[in-house]
Amino acid sequence: MKKLIAGFALGLSLAVVTPHAAVHAQAPLTWVNPERQAADLGFDEQLWRSYYGGPGDKAALIQSIDQSLRYLNTPSAAEAYRNYPIRWITRDRTRRSLLRFRELLQTARSPQELQAAVKREFTFYRSVGLDNQGTVYFTGYYEPIYPASRVRTAEYRYPLYRRPANLEQWSMPHPTRRQLEGMDGMGTESILAGNELVWLRDRLQAYLVHIQGSAQLKFPDGSIMNVGYHGSTNFPYVSIGQLMIRDGLHPRDGLTLPKMIDMFNQRPELLTRYLPQNDRFIFFRDTQGSPATGSLGVPITADRSIATDRDLMPAGALAIIRTQIPFPDGNGGITAPTVSRFVLDQDRGSAIRTPGRVDVYMGTGEVAGLRAGVMGYRGQLYYLMLKE
Repeated sequence: MKKLIAGFALGLSLAVVTPHAAVHAQAPLTWVNPERQAADLGFDEQLWRSYYGGPGDKAALIQSIDQSLRYLNTPSAAEAYRNYPIRWITRDRTRRSLLRFRELLQTARSPQELQAAVKREFTFYRSVGLDNQGTVYFTGYYEPIYPASRVRTAEYRYPLYRRPANLEQWSMPHPTRRQLEGMDGMGTESILAGNELVWLRDRLQAYLVHIQGSAQLKFPDGSIMNVGYHGSTNFPYVSIGQLMIRDGLHPRDGLTLPKMIDMFNQRPELLTRYLPQNDRFIFFRDTQGSPATGSLGVPITADRSIATDRDLMPAGALAIIRTQIPFPDGNGGITAPTVSRFVLDQDRGSAIRTPGRVDVYMGTGEVAGLRAGVMGYRGQLYYLMLKE
């Protein structure tokens, strides 16, 4: 999506809880002493049962592993690992680690047997985090489903645009969001006229497709188009949530995407005030029904794919996250238990420039959006590599 964005996370969750200032460490990962491994990871039955989390959960984890293996066999993976900053983490070691873990998933007769084999055969590397103490800030991203039209109408007025054929020839700085879509978001005098891909009926929904980096769009005749990231202007991402906090519209803690949507619904004039302040503008393509795809060029899996700083973290690698993750509570609300979960590093976020940030892909649709919109928790991130 980064390809999905977020997701340019991908792409980025709009859940806003400001973490400590990011610290860029020379080594983004640190080896975990085997004697402290169990204590550091909080090893418990929940972690090892996580791949038995429900019908198809084990299959989803294996499918996600297979997508990483597919990526690791590509020339782009060879290039990514050629200059990886930690010399003992290589493409070959990452690939062998995935193959062995996949085998253990299929042959272990119990969670306890899997746990024993992983502790015996794998080394753990912990992200140094935001503070060089391993604190990682987790957010979520997702693929929304919105109504749309293939033509502009009185109801559907807010376009998503194809990538301009001459984007590489655009002079710097690129045009701003205001110049590309106007203050009202309708782009009636835009230089992108003629490049419209689809029209949405809600301005904020169109903007959120920019943030998430992909969407499923449902047309009035019932047909569906999947759209995905296909380039962007050369501006950094600006969080409108942080701007709203700065301006005193909400306290610093607790601004979630649902709360932000409510604020815009109550005060539509805020859309014109804040949306144009994020000049990073995203272009899209019809993905011909392909599932949401991460920056590695392979499909991403709900609750199993994460987005990180691709310059720092090993692409496609197996990891464990330990943090709170929101789930529906069955009564119309959300609960956020602390979860230990196996994941694959398969995406990147345009605003993630630290070893202390992770975006978790929550899936497609309304429930996924609700979960992603409220996620903003601290925790830990570990990568698993076969012992040398």
